[in-house]
Parts: sequence; structure tokens; C-alpha cells
Amino acid sequence: MDLLVGLAKTTLSTILDVLPIAGIIFGFQVLVLRRPIPHLRRVLTGFVYVLIGLSLFLVGLEEALFPLGKLMAEQLTDPQFIYGAASEVSTLLRWQDYKWVYLFGAAIGFAATIAEPALLAVAIKAQAVSGGAINVWGLRIAVALGAAMGIALGTYRIVTGTPLHYYIIAGYIVVVVQTAFAPRLIIALAYDSGGVTTSTVTVPLVTALGLGLASTVPGRSPLIDGFGLIAFACLFPMISVMAYAQIGQWRARRAGTRRQE
Repeated sequence: MDLLVGLAKTTLSTILDVLPIAGIIFGFQVLVLRRPIPHLRRVLTGFVYVLIGLSLFLVGLEEALFPLGKLMAEQLTDPQFIYGAASEVSTLLRWQDYKWVYLFGAAIGFAATIAEPALLAVAIKAQAVSGGAINVWGLRIAVALGAAMGIALGTYRIVTGTPLHYYIIAGYIVVVVQTAFAPRLIIALAYDSGGVTTSTVTVPLVTALGLGLASTVPGRSPLIDGFGLIAFACLFPMISVMAYAQIGQWRARRAGTRRQE
């Protein structure tokens, strides 16, 4: 019964969220363009499918993925798991003790990004407009690797308690330098790739991981240290996508040089 009530509330909330989008689209079509909506029945059916899919997806996140991310963070930082016995727990915080947290953060970042619907949509469109020069799986893996590295580094920041802005400033310096040397074809796409990782799959899992980690690591505040992982998930894919393009450009130039020789 509680699940059905939650599903009904989520569906109502989703309808309220989608209605302004539908109103703008239909309003411009009818009032500004003054043209009938083509395939109206198909469009309305698609909106219904979107509402049903989003509602079920959001309930699944709340009921499964979000609690699972928090639970994994709590278990991986449990002294019984790290040290083997409560009597062996050190009073000093050592970042080396949380190696499984970094590995889990990288794995969950990679898997969540690969599963991100927004990234898949961007990759398919990028392949279409580039005439096949940009590969769907190549772009998705490059973005996922960047997110994995970013979240692993973000978990390290939470464990050590170092200031967030140091990492962000250093990361954007790297982005600016890469922008000057990366192929123009990939720059705008790389910047968009950083944004698409902060969508429906990645955000709940990463947020739950950060809050769970900050709640269980001694001396950390969930409010101060628990947030900020999304910034890493957004920043590092830009670096990895531009690096992917630069490596491809370097290999193409090397192959051309060999053919000339």
C-alpha cells in the first residue's frame, strides 16, 4: 500500500513537472507558429509513455538505488570491515584504509554513467551529425572513465577532508589548457558531456554515496563534506573526452607520418 501511495505521489509530481514543457511546446506550435500539431495522437501517446516511465524510474531510484548507495558507503567504511576487529581500530584517520571506497566510487561512477539515458541520447546525436566520426561507445566509455576518476578522487577528498575548491580550480585549469589544444570538433561536445552525467541515474547514486561516506567517516560533516561529488562527476568527463579526442588525433597523425615514410 505504501508503495502504491508513493507511486501515485511521484506520478502526480511528474505530471506537474512535465506539464509546463508540454504547455510551451503546444503553445508555441498553436499560438506562435499557428500550425496544427502533426501526428497529435502519436505525440500524446509519447507523453503518456514519458510520464509512466519517469514515474516508475523515480520510484525505483528512491526505493532501491538511493538507499543502496548509502548502504554500501556505510558498509565499506565500517571499522569491522576495514580493520577486521573493533579492538584493532586506529584512532588516526588514514586515507589508505579506505581503498575499497575509492574502488567502489570509481565502479559506481563508471556504471551509472554508462547507464545514463542523457549520455546515450547525446552520443547518438553526436554520431549522426558527425557522419560517424564520433563513435557512440567510444564517447560513452570516455565520459564514463572521466566520471569514474572524478568520483574516486571525490571520495578521497571526503576521506581526507581537504577543501573542495582546490580540486575544482586545478581541474578547470586542466580543462582550459586542453581546450587550447583539443580538436575543435570535440570541444563543445566535451563540455556538454560533463553536464549530461549529472542526470537521473548518476545524481541519486553519487549523492547517496557522498552523504553516506561523510556520515560514517570520523570527523566529517554530511553538510560540509557530503556534497561536491557531483562537481567531480561533471568536471572530469570534460577532461577525459578531450583527452580521448587528442589521443585519436595524435594516432591519426602518427599513422599519416608512417605512410609518408
